[in-house]
Amino acid sequence: MTSRVRHKAAATNGSDFKHREKVAPQYQMSASLKSEVRRLNIVHLLVWLLVAAQVVVSHLNLVPHETVSMPYQWEYPYLLSVVPLLCSSLSLPRNNISYLVLSMISGGLFSVAPLIYGGMEMFPVAQQLYRHGKAYRFIFGFSAVTVMYLVMVVAVQVHAWQLYYMKKLLDSWFNATQEKKKK
Repeated sequence: MTSRVRHKAAATNGSDFKHREKVAPQYQMSASLKSEVRRLNIVHLLVWLLVAAQVVVSHLNLVPHETVSMPYQWEYPYLLSVVPLLCSSLSLPRNNISYLVLSMISGGLFSVAPLIYGGMEMFPVAQQLYRHGKAYRFIFGFSAVTVMYLVMVVAVQVHAWQLYYMKKLLDSWFNATQEKKKK
């Protein structure tokens, strides 16, 4: 039979477990980088929802085109930026390097490339607005080109930080994998 009284080793006072409470630096870095990537994924999702809302509202004629104008051409391929968002979200729980690499590559193709194209596509319209003060597309009374450039500024920053943190996270995971193989 087992005793209900718990026996403690005679030589310990409970302080010999301090070494077990320490977390290796690569795991601390991984946890903090994952947190940053998750935050940026949330902001990316919000930007994506704004662009998707404009596309859906304008195509389904939910409001008049004077209120929400037709989307620019770059907004359609930008809707595919949900793919790197999903890959990134799938890579985080199990430290999946493949999904993280796929997220970084598709982030360049589906997130950054449409934004670059959009900057070039809207530049003549922005120039016309700046020089002549004439806007032909509006989103809730504001110039559509101004609103979309503000969205693009936020999106570029979010995607740049995402790529930066994902690269650091990839390096952290790769180094941890290499250390395991050496042992």
